[in-house]
Amino acid sequence: MSAAFKIVDAAEWDAARATGAYRGSAVDLADGYIHLSTADQLEETARRHYAGRRNLRLLEIDLDRLDAVKWEPSRGGALFPHQYGDLPVGAVLNDRAMSVSDDGVMTVGTGDA
Repeated sequence: MSAAFKIVDAAEWDAARATGAYRGSAVDLADGYIHLSTADQLEETARRHYAGRRNLRLLEIDLDRLDAVKWEPSRGGALFPHQYGDLPVGAVLNDRAMSVSDDGVMTVGTGDA
């Protein structure tokens, strides 16, 4: 199994769970795909894009359950997984509460998915 991670607003994730799929954040929708990160990329993603944010969810995603993932160069030329299309709730292995401090440090709670 290959896994990736997605940081989402808790309210957006609650709505996705009710419908069965996450359609993406405003940035995802504008770019045409859902931005995912590997475990090694996650801290920098949180620092750059979520500093000062509370009430987030950290989703661990089974990439083997997705059929529209492309690995594409992004930050510094590193390959990032991008999901083209919705993210089915059933592909999420773990869902944990998360916040990111003003200086970009992640705090992740226990899983409850």
